[in-house]
Amino acid sequence: MAAQPPLPLTPRNARPVGAAAAIIEDDDGGRVFVHGNLAYAWDAGDTAGRRFAAVSLIRIKAATQLQVAEAFAVKPATVRRWDAQHCDAGVAGLVPERKGPKRKSNSPATRSRPSAGCASAERPTDRSPPPPGCRRAVSATPSNPLAPTLTATSLACQPVPMIHFRRSRSRSRRSTSRPSLRSKFGLIPYAPPVFTAWARAPLAGLLLGLPALAATGLLQTAHEVYGGLPNGFDSLDTMLCEGVFRALLGQARAEGATRVDPAALGRVLGLDRSPEVKTIRRKIGLLAAAGTAGDWIAAMARRHAQARPEQAAVCYVDGHVRAYAGTRKIAKTHVPRLKFPAPATVETWVSDAAGEPLLVVLAEPAASLASELRRLLPELRSLVGDDRRVLVGFDRGGWSPTLFADLHAAGFDTLTWRKGHTADIDQHTFAEHCHTDEHGRRHTWRLADTEITLDITEGPRKGETFAMRQISLHDTAATRQMHILTTRADLTPAEIGYRMGSRWRQENHYRYARIHFDLDSHDTYRAGDDDPDRTVPNPAKKHAYQQVENARRALHSAETLRDRELLAASTPPPGATTVLTNAMINTINADVHAAEATLEAALAAHQAIPARLPLAEVNPGQQVLDTETKLIHHAIRIAAYNTTRSLARAILTNTGYARADDEAHTLIRTALAGSGDIIPEPATNTLHIRLDPLSAPRHTAAIAELCRTLNDTHTVYPGTNLTLRYSVKSHRGQCTNY
Repeated sequence: MAAQPPLPLTPRNARPVGAAAAIIEDDDGGRVFVHGNLAYAWDAGDTAGRRFAAVSLIRIKAATQLQVAEAFAVKPATVRRWDAQHCDAGVAGLVPERKGPKRKSNSPATRSRPSAGCASAERPTDRSPPPPGCRRAVSATPSNPLAPTLTATSLACQPVPMIHFRRSRSRSRRSTSRPSLRSKFGLIPYAPPVFTAWARAPLAGLLLGLPALAATGLLQTAHEVYGGLPNGFDSLDTMLCEGVFRALLGQARAEGATRVDPAALGRVLGLDRSPEVKTIRRKIGLLAAAGTAGDWIAAMARRHAQARPEQAAVCYVDGHVRAYAGTRKIAKTHVPRLKFPAPATVETWVSDAAGEPLLVVLAEPAASLASELRRLLPELRSLVGDDRRVLVGFDRGGWSPTLFADLHAAGFDTLTWRKGHTADIDQHTFAEHCHTDEHGRRHTWRLADTEITLDITEGPRKGETFAMRQISLHDTAATRQMHILTTRADLTPAEIGYRMGSRWRQENHYRYARIHFDLDSHDTYRAGDDDPDRTVPNPAKKHAYQQVENARRALHSAETLRDRELLAASTPPPGATTVLTNAMINTINADVHAAEATLEAALAAHQAIPARLPLAEVNPGQQVLDTETKLIHHAIRIAAYNTTRSLARAILTNTGYARADDEAHTLIRTALAGSGDIIPEPATNTLHIRLDPLSAPRHTAAIAELCRTLNDTHTVYPGTNLTLRYSVKSHRGQCTNY
């Protein structure tokens, strides 16, 4: 007997939802049937009831998320969001919130309770400012261990910020507080930083870097060059400190602000929240509009050279190529890391003897290191003074005997590797030489000290010679000799070898900055037109030179073949006689004459082609990336790197940390990202930073010694009169009596 087909259980015109359910929606609302039974219903406009039906179908396993999303005409992600809202707040979580400026704020500040001194216990909304008596510290919440110590009397005795109401979960600019309103209309220069007591504040370790940051001169020179920012909420000190703090956390780009807790970073800045990405870009754009970023970096470099004259006695110059992968029409340059030409920009960096960056300039497209060195001579002279001879070290990219003579005439000494193939020095001239560096480590090499003379083949000194000192290094492992050239005569051969090897500190800076400071990132996507009148090498000249080389090779082959035929014709077998006629010689020389004519034509064509042409004729429409914004970010990176180096140097020299050579930078990065207590002491104008202990007692002991060293600097927090004082909690027990 045939099986009876299933009876239709769903109403007519119903849309199926999986295999067990169906839905009907009309002007009166909607209904959901499960196995023919009415399970859920909602009226027209009842959004929460409709969402509840969709979530319930998934809960009772009547349909899958994809089937429910298709039946309810939404995306699967929307159904997942409804399910999450229902889990968090029940049916009330499915009620849609009002959109627009009248939407109720959901920020932590509006969820916190009013202080004891508030006249009304009702929670103010973001449409009306809080009453004057309702001021309180943002950090004085019940979850803060320091909150019981902040009484109404103590709050009345010290300046504290007001409650700030936010329109959304994104960046709040204190839109209803009095300082924000005044700054919004440009009535005050900026909102000063205000600190309140806070226990175990995340990122409190960033305040360890302020003494070293003050030594870099970033803030002082910025005020000298720029003066300040236009009236607004964030001051120039705040924006620069925020940029350095963010770089120390490994987020040097403006977009990195989205990956750092804004409340935690704002707390160490004395604000409710740190600036947003759009604010950072706008403020940096205001500085870039001044066009004085190069003067700012030069002022920082002069301050660094005056503070550390022993390190500025040696300057290393090197070019750094930053590859570009965007859609702009950028000039191509050979990228050493890629081993082929690619769109890129070239930066020329100047570092001191310790490898700490001093100066950076954006080089012209396709500029050589030798030409950049010659262009930097006035900058270097203003950097170190008028009467000091500075040892300038660079690699083979700056090889030019003419440049060596120009450096010597300008009062600089040269330190570089010899370029090209040279004859080895006699092994008997090598002797063992030792040098002890600034850290007490002893270095030993087998060196030979000789003198050489170089021919100058270009420039006004063409035809002259230039004598230099050559230090040869014998590498037994590689069975070869390397030669160092210098004009410095008072240093020992071992110190010359050590200074040349120390040039790798600059390469280490590039690698460290690429990893931790996003050195090669695009800090701005703005670009402008390149100078159309700038002369560039003519590509046709290179092609014509290749034709000349091909003609020379053809002539050499023809001459070799002619000599072979002449030798065969003039050497008859024994007893035979051979007579060479002019016709035979002309036949043998026919190919040689043709090759000579071809070479002469190629040389004439090569000489007729101009070597350089305006850029508009060679590559019209070429662009250059914005340089001012990049230099401003480089100034912040230089300050951040030198801050890290100063703290690591203090760990190495003042703490006695056994593994400082290997772990100093890692220890500093860990301490800067650590937490601690922020304790303002208005009576003594002191801001006490009490850091939480690190993972190991030896790390904590090293940071405690560092804190004692930093306390001797008596650094004042920028924009306030609060002197910073540092300490570290003990590992054995945390004291709660503040």
